[in-house]
Amino acid sequence: MPPNPNPPPAPKEPEEPRAPKGRGELRAQPQPTRSRQTANRGTPLPDLTAVAAAGALVTAAVLIGGAIEREHGTLRVHLPPFYAELEPHLGPGTPAALLVAAAVLGYGPALAARLPWRRLLATAWGASMAWIWSLALVDGWHRGVANQLTSAYEYLQEVDRFGDVSAALRTFTDHILLHSPDNWVPHVAGHPPAAVLTFVGLDRVGLGGGPWASAWVITVGSSAAAAVLVALRALTGEQQARRAAPFLVLAPTAVWMGVSADGYFTAVAAWALALLALSARSSDSTRSVRTGRPASRAPRTAALGAGLLFGLTCYLSYGLILCALLGLTVLALSRTLRPLPWVLAGVAVVVAAFTLAGFNWWEGYQLLTERYYEGAARVRPYSYWVWANLGCAVTAVGPGVVAGVRRALLAGAAAGRRASARLRPQLREGRTVDPGPLADRERLALLILAALLTIAVADLSGMSKAETERIWLPFLTWLLPAAALLPRRGARYWLAGQAAAALAVNHLLLTGW
Repeated sequence: MPPNPNPPPAPKEPEEPRAPKGRGELRAQPQPTRSRQTANRGTPLPDLTAVAAAGALVTAAVLIGGAIEREHGTLRVHLPPFYAELEPHLGPGTPAALLVAAAVLGYGPALAARLPWRRLLATAWGASMAWIWSLALVDGWHRGVANQLTSAYEYLQEVDRFGDVSAALRTFTDHILLHSPDNWVPHVAGHPPAAVLTFVGLDRVGLGGGPWASAWVITVGSSAAAAVLVALRALTGEQQARRAAPFLVLAPTAVWMGVSADGYFTAVAAWALALLALSARSSDSTRSVRTGRPASRAPRTAALGAGLLFGLTCYLSYGLILCALLGLTVLALSRTLRPLPWVLAGVAVVVAAFTLAGFNWWEGYQLLTERYYEGAARVRPYSYWVWANLGCAVTAVGPGVVAGVRRALLAGAAAGRRASARLRPQLREGRTVDPGPLADRERLALLILAALLTIAVADLSGMSKAETERIWLPFLTWLLPAAALLPRRGARYWLAGQAAAALAVNHLLLTGW
């Protein structure tokens, strides 16, 4: 019997159900394989081992540092490796800090998963601000907030010398060295003039004095949580950003964000990188649509803004030029250099403005290096601080981030091996080199590795002997998203560990900031 020339059509295979597309909801993601689910769940033992190793590092830094300071007095801190004193205490901020921690633990993960995106950014900013304020007030209003930026080392001591801003900028480098006439106080001498000019500007608009300066630092500094979320969404996808949100809020770094000017510097650098990430993702609109990551409606404006903020960052602190490593990582993950001319144009505007005003950045940096070794750095041993600084760093980021960094190292190594296996035959055959796409978790891991590299360069430079729990805040903030790599099942326990670490540090130590 001849076959039927018009056979009935084969039945269609049923389609997989699609997730509803409501406002603020995540796009449907492909289900992970069984092996990937198992790897993501994992055993907590390696993570706990990493935390134990970090604890051993801190313990060694305290014990060995204490012995060195008692014997030789060369570390120039009361409780090595921390710029702090051991002084258990409670304060008016204690109840508030406990309430904020409880609220974020109880509602943070659920709100991070469900809130519409813009509302999540505002909530993260507000919650981070509440956490920083409450921790600062543990030391009391005067000690923790009002007088924090008015000490003999701080910027507010020199505000009155900027009655003529143009003259002050032209002669700024004349007062950096310790033996120079009318030398600047340490923090003004140790930074480019944009740092002190910020507080001069506040004074000019009627917001002078310690309380207003501290309020400025906390308000702007806490926005770093929102900036990092914006960058994460653009680079690693919304799911990873939402998982990181509670850890960006309830971070031990908040102890030093309130109140030190480095918290303000952290936010400026973070927003520079966030704008760069938005601009870089927008350079390939097709890729942005395909991956579901946001594209800026004005990518050139975003890139120019990133350049202006990065230029400002470099004139807030000399060491923050290392943020360029994070910026290059953003471009590498986005696989584009299109924003670079606009970024460089923005940087050039800031450089030109300060240079024409009479301040030479390179001259200032060279004189700072000389001033640095005129002071405590001359006797502080590099052989101790080069590893003890890392004890400060792991204390500032907390146990959950330490565990997440371990996972980032493993994910980064796996991504490197896979890319290498893909590239070798391409190079042998002379084909176009393409390392292949990266999963969102791998992209996040590579961003974390870039932050680690930045910290390593800062540490090995020898320009960071002590106080790195404060000085490295702009770099340490980019380690906090590593906690998003932890298994979902135990995330709340790790978040509790973060809160406990911050509360313990703030109540046991009387920190310099």
